Amino acid sequence: MSLGTRPAFAAVPADSREAPDPWLVKLRDFIYQTAGIFQPDHKFRFLKERCGRRMAALNLQSFRQYHEYVSGPSRSTEVPLLLNEITVGETCFFRNPPQLEALRKIALPKILHAREKLAVKKLRIWSAGCSTGEEPYTLAMMLLEDQTMQAKGYDFEVMATDLNERSIAACQLGVYDNYAIRNTPPDYLKKYFTASKGRYELAAEVKAKVKFQRVNLLEDARMLFLKGMDVIFCCNVLIYFDGASKQRVISHFFNNLLEHGYLFLGHAESLYGISEAFQLVHFPSATGYVKASRSELLKQAGKP
Repeated sequence: MSLGTRPAFAAVPADSREAPDPWLVKLRDFIYQTAGIFQPDHKFRFLKERCGRRMAALNLQSFRQYHEYVSGPSRSTEVPLLLNEITVGETCFFRNPPQLEALRKIALPKILHAREKLAVKKLRIWSAGCSTGEEPYTLAMMLLEDQTMQAKGYDFEVMATDLNERSIAACQLGVYDNYAIRNTPPDYLKKYFTASKGRYELAAEVKAKVKFQRVNLLEDARMLFLKGMDVIFCCNVLIYFDGASKQRVISHFFNNLLEHGYLFLGHAESLYGISEAFQLVHFPSATGYVKASRSELLKQAGKP
């Protein structure tokens, strides 16, 4: 998959006066072209270390050998393993309470109101870049508790996707440690977790509401199967992408959201300079984006 013109990567990493191995530079370009992940100069040492792990596992001696391996006939099996090393996520349950309250108290009632004209009473929420599953499972527990939604006869499903196969495997297991549940309200912990020897396993009813898939957010064909979303959470994922990749991902989100849909990003992320297809919404102690209507988009384009 090609992303067009790649960023102008520097020839020398910021932390070294020596020119890097040209085949490591080719690996950096290959990762960008394959997954859109941007590796800035200050992460060059990180890239070298993570590629080195895969080289050791394969008993390869040079970056050239590894580049030929990962881009050759073994590409389909090796690329996911390399991306497992490159993508690292850190999260926990109930990570951003103001954002979750904005969804529960403001966005969700507006979504239910907009959905009154639709025949299907099933909400769809997408956790894009779900890491080890704490975010989608948090959303599932919240929706299981939402009395307003239940009173209106609504069901829901949470689609959770990530590029990292190891993260997806951890998600499906649904067992977490004390660090992961550190922000979890006691009533949720008591109702939806079973504790045993310092580990906490999620209840089957929560697991049943979340579907996990390995998805590359830049893979156009896969995006066709994620349409009709009411809400998309994509928190602390865009930091991996450069400008062109961010625009492409956000375009996919716009196309996959219903007209009343909301997009939530990480607290330090924004769409400024990336997309004007969404309207910024200020919530108490949080922000989000709502999909702009067709009339609003025409207005922005200066058309009647």
